[in-house]
Amino acid sequence: MKYISTRGEAPPVPFVETLLAGLAPDGGLYLPQAYPRLPDATIAGFAGRPYAEVAEAVIAPFLAGGIETPALREMITAAYKNFRHPAIAPLTQLDSNVFVLELFHGPTLAFKDLAMQLLARVIDHVLEARGERATIIGATSGDTGAAAIAAFAGLPQVDVFILYPHGRISDVQRRQMTTLEADNVHTIAVEGTFDDAQACVKNMFNHKALREELNLCGVNSINFARILFQTVYYFTCAAVLGGPHRKISFVVPTGNFGDIFAGWMAKRLGLPIDRLVIATNSNDILSRTLESGQYAVQTVQATQSPSMDIQISSNFERLLFEAQGRDAAALRRLMAGLRQSQKFTIETGPLQTIRDEFDAFSVSEAETTREIAQSWREAGYLADPHTAVGLCAARKAGHLGASPLVVLGTAHPGKFPDAIARATGIRPEPPPQFAGLFDKKERFSILPNDQNEIERFIRASATTGATKRAAS
Repeated sequence: MKYISTRGEAPPVPFVETLLAGLAPDGGLYLPQAYPRLPDATIAGFAGRPYAEVAEAVIAPFLAGGIETPALREMITAAYKNFRHPAIAPLTQLDSNVFVLELFHGPTLAFKDLAMQLLARVIDHVLEARGERATIIGATSGDTGAAAIAAFAGLPQVDVFILYPHGRISDVQRRQMTTLEADNVHTIAVEGTFDDAQACVKNMFNHKALREELNLCGVNSINFARILFQTVYYFTCAAVLGGPHRKISFVVPTGNFGDIFAGWMAKRLGLPIDRLVIATNSNDILSRTLESGQYAVQTVQATQSPSMDIQISSNFERLLFEAQGRDAAALRRLMAGLRQSQKFTIETGPLQTIRDEFDAFSVSEAETTREIAQSWREAGYLADPHTAVGLCAARKAGHLGASPLVVLGTAHPGKFPDAIARATGIRPEPPPQFAGLFDKKERFSILPNDQNEIERFIRASATTGATKRAAS
């Protein structure tokens, strides 16, 4: 299977190249040339099977010719063996038709673990086979960085640099990144927003000399493998609720659009999804776009759900490309408009294509707090602020149909004790993983939102470039 760029100006490449590149050379995002479709009988057969077996069945067709199945099976088994729940992604029912798919039972208690634990092993496997090192770079609005550091720390083939917005993530999220002692890990607090950090990472990938010198590899959801690995829990969830013979709707708290695009892709692979509901916080660019057709960037607002404090949703580009019939030239025009004026307008046809499958609701700060309190009062369920955004959107989406509404639970409430305490008066007990977290010494560097200065820091700190030059 080959992969193409949404911008249409890069040659098709095999999976391993998309894995290590992250971003295509033309600045686009990779997608498969075609989506393999899983037969209904295969999907029905997922019922009762371990998560790792379902993961192999869903992922293997995309890796064909790149990674042998026995090696993939071994990496999948290793990736999920340390999750705290045997189901990996268990379902909790809150009322007759609303469920929470709990995706926070991994090492860092956030949904990013489900993709990142496997991504790290696959990248390390490929690099070792090639005799190469790489420089992992990523931007985080809260959880991606911790998941990446936990997954890649200490691996011999990589240096890791994670950029996060200084002062704009929770204390727990920050300390999960800055207290882990590993010589190959570097955390950078950027004096700006997540969008600033994400733009910096994209610019580094578009800086050809730097990219080649440091052998850059991305772990944000711009990396197609992240999206692919996240499709798995849509299938395991559907199997529990009667899929494929019963349609299911998913409500996804999202900022960068990666998690919900994974749901869209699961639908392309044959999963009978009814509606995909976008749940945003006050940074509501996605809900505004679906309502008006205009994608217009505004100022990022700091909220109690910081992982969603995003205005430029990178993976929305993938959906735009598909909604326009894979017209790369049309996509390039939209991206040029975004670059020049911070906005673009989606034409009527593609906009209707998106609306045919997606709904979107924004949730205010006050509504998020009320939802945390209401879910606790009525169902005895403590939801973190991101999950609460999803639960509130589910209430707003209740009129959509009779199919079950599954809200993706994206983080453990113990990661946001202040928000939980404000809403409920209860301060959740920290999970065992957090033991001593606030006693450990932090290691991070504060840098201005300056592309050149950040690149200089990475060049000075990375060993990858020196190793590559010595090897050549």
